[in-house]
Amino acid sequence: MNLLSRRSLLAIAAVVDVALHARPHPVPAKALADRHHLPPRHLENILQALVRAGILKGVRGPRGGYELAVERRRLTAGEIVRAAMLGEEDMGDDPTPQSPLVDAVIEPAVKEASQAFLAKLDGVTVEALCRHADQAGLNAAKDHVDFAI
Repeated sequence: MNLLSRRSLLAIAAVVDVALHARPHPVPAKALADRHHLPPRHLENILQALVRAGILKGVRGPRGGYELAVERRRLTAGEIVRAAMLGEEDMGDDPTPQSPLVDAVIEPAVKEASQAFLAKLDGVTVEALCRHADQAGLNAAKDHVDFAI
């Protein structure tokens, strides 16, 4: 069972993908979507939320796309998830149940568990995830060195 929302999981995947592939040029949304077998429009809201949070930087132009706005060693999965969750709240999906039971018992317990989960994710850096990708042989960008000036 995965405790992360699909949106949060996609946000982490997008940031790690950008960290792996954004050299020497930014990663276009289409290339990112293709690698994850998603329609490009599906990722746009997530990418924009990450830009607003200062995690990614959008680069315009013919060679535009996304690159990290923060060093990958300073960026954690917890920060990415928080940015993705803020984006979910902006979308206003489902109403939250309103009752004394939810307010007094359930919400505080879930909030405490969520904070513990996010604290654990705060210990996972994008740098560590990139190292794991390298060890698993998933960093194809390493093989494509471009010496063009």
